[in-house]
Amino acid sequence: MRLSTYSDYALRMLMYLGLKRDGLATIAEVAARYRVSKNHLMKVAYELGQAGFVETVRGRNGGLRLARPPEEIRIGAVLRFTEADSALVGCFANTQEDPCPLVPACVLKGALNEALQAFFATLDDYTLADMVKPRRSLSELLGLPAGVKPLPAAEPV
Repeated sequence: MRLSTYSDYALRMLMYLGLKRDGLATIAEVAARYRVSKNHLMKVAYELGQAGFVETVRGRNGGLRLARPPEEIRIGAVLRFTEADSALVGCFANTQEDPCPLVPACVLKGALNEALQAFFATLDDYTLADMVKPRRSLSELLGLPAGVKPLPAAEPV
């Protein structure tokens, strides 16, 4: 399975915001650090906000921040959102476009679906907090202050 550029940018944006927990980040800032299109990131930021992963703050000193602690953001959930059409083969979509004659007796479809579910289940074991654990190294690579300390973990409810 290959992730879309959209998913790649979404994960990168979340990681950046996870590293920069001391303040807001702008789309232009994130785009510059990753050397990617600001226009693409605008759509990603908007949709991550709609999904509840990112919070936007409007105004002159506005920007983006995580909508909840990194420990609560599961990578599997992010990818289920960003990869809405994760069909590995055409018959997953159950459309009549180019129907495969093997569908009534096909075992491959079941095996591929099982593999896809295992992929997401594995990623459900990881949180955004796990992805930014090498905080100092990642911060240095992105030109962020290395001394940024993580916020304390959220208290269980």
